[in-house]
Amino acid sequence: MHYKKSLVWFRRDLRDFDHAALYHALKNSSQVYCVFVFDTEILNALKDKADRRVEFIWESVKELKTALQNWGGDLKVLHGNAREEIPALALHLGVQAVFTNRDYEPTAITRDAHVAKLLQSHQIAFHHFKDQVIFEQDEVLSQVGKPYSVFTPYKNAWLKKVNDFYLKPYPVDAYMQHLAQVEPTALLSLESLGFERTNLSTMHLPTGMHGGAQLFSDFTERIQRYKEARDFPAVKGVSYLSVHLRFGTVSIRHLAREAWQRGGAGAETWLNELIWRDFYFQILHHHPQVANGRAFKAEFESLSFPNRADHFHAWCEGNTGYPLVDAAMRQLNQTGFMHNRLRMVTASFLVKDLLIDWRWGEQYFAEKLIDFDLSANNGGWQWAASTGCDAQPWFRIFNPITQSERFDPQGKFIRKYVPELSACDDQEIHAPWLMPPMRQLSLQLSIGKDYPNPVVDHASQRQEALALYKNAPSK
Repeated sequence: MHYKKSLVWFRRDLRDFDHAALYHALKNSSQVYCVFVFDTEILNALKDKADRRVEFIWESVKELKTALQNWGGDLKVLHGNAREEIPALALHLGVQAVFTNRDYEPTAITRDAHVAKLLQSHQIAFHHFKDQVIFEQDEVLSQVGKPYSVFTPYKNAWLKKVNDFYLKPYPVDAYMQHLAQVEPTALLSLESLGFERTNLSTMHLPTGMHGGAQLFSDFTERIQRYKEARDFPAVKGVSYLSVHLRFGTVSIRHLAREAWQRGGAGAETWLNELIWRDFYFQILHHHPQVANGRAFKAEFESLSFPNRADHFHAWCEGNTGYPLVDAAMRQLNQTGFMHNRLRMVTASFLVKDLLIDWRWGEQYFAEKLIDFDLSANNGGWQWAASTGCDAQPWFRIFNPITQSERFDPQGKFIRKYVPELSACDDQEIHAPWLMPPMRQLSLQLSIGKDYPNPVVDHASQRQEALALYKNAPSK
C-alpha cells in the first residue's frame, strides 16, 4: 500500500536512524511529515516543574528536529493533549496514514486506541510497529504456548530465537528523500511548556542521539569488565544508557547486536540485562494488572505493612542512619539516577526493614528516576518485595551493613553523598553508630546529631518482616 502523504508520530523513539515507524512511512509514502507532542495528559501529572526527564526529552527533541531539518524536513513540535492533537494535525496536513512505534503501557494503549478510532472515522490509517524491544507480546512463549513468568527459561528461549534478522537495523537513510520538504519551524521553549531547567547540564549526562552514541562508545571500551564492575556504585561499571533506552535516543537493536556478536562474560552479562528489559515488557503485556498496583503473586496482595510515615520520610530524604541506603537515596534526589545494585538495596530496606508497602517506593522512584520505565520499575520493586514474578524469596532479606561492606568497601560512594561521615575510616563508615563516644569526639562527629542514629534495628525488623510474610492474609 502506498500513501501520498503520511505522518510519523515520535514518542519514546527520539532518533532519525534504525527507526521502525519512520522506515515504514518513508518506504510507503511519497511525502512524510514528522511530529512530537509534549502531551499535557502526561506533563500535567508531574508535580515537580523542574523535572530532569522533561528537560532530557526537550534537548533530545531539539537534536532530532535539527537532524530532520538537515534532511530537508522538520519535526513539528506541539504542546497539548496528544489524543486531540494527532488527529487534528493529520486532518490539517491531509495525510492518509499515521505511523508510530508501539508503546506497551496501559495508558498509552488506551490513548493509541482512541487516536486510531478518531483517525479511522476520517478514513486515515493508523500503523504501529515494534521498535523499543527485540521481542514483544507473544513472540517468546513456552513450548505449550504460554507466557513465561520465570526469567531464566524466558532468557533461554529468547537466546534460542534471536538471530541476525531480529537485530538488523532499519535502513532509514535510503528513503530520506521522501521526507516532506517544509519550512523549518522554531522549537517551543522549555519554559513555555511550564517547566524549568534542572542540573542536567552539570551532571555529565549527555542528551539526544549524540549523547547516546557517546555513552555507548565509552561503554564498549570497558564492557569486558562489566560483569565484575557493575555491582560497585563507586566504580564506573555500568553503561549509563538506561535513560537513552527509555526515550529511544539509541536503538535497542544496535545495542543488543553489539552485545550478542561480541560475546565474552561482560557482554553476555549486559545482554542479560537487556533481556530482563524485554521480560518485564512482556510481563506488563500479559499481566496489565501490575500497572494498577496489584501484586503479581496474589497471595501477597494484602500484606499488612505498618507504613510508618516518619520512616518513609526518612527513607525518601536519605536520613535512615544506614549510610549506603542514605547515599543511594541522596544520589537519586540530587541526580535522578540510582545505581542498579542500590535500587535493590534501598527497595529491600524500605519493604523488609522499614515494613513499608512496596507501592510507596515504586511511586517515589516513578517521580524521581530520570530513566523511569513502568515495566522495569514495577518489576524491580515487586522483585525486591517478593511479590513479583521470579522474585527474591520472601525469607531472603538484604542486610544493609553487609551490602555496604561488600559493594562499597572503602566507603567511596558513601563519602560522596553522605559527606558528614567522610572522616570515618573504611570500617566505621558502614555502621557509624557503633563508634565509641570518644572516637566520635575525636572525629568531631556526633551520631544522632550530625548524622542520624538508625531509625530501626535490622535484626529485629528482619524478624517482623518474616512474620508479616509468613502470616500473609491470603497465603
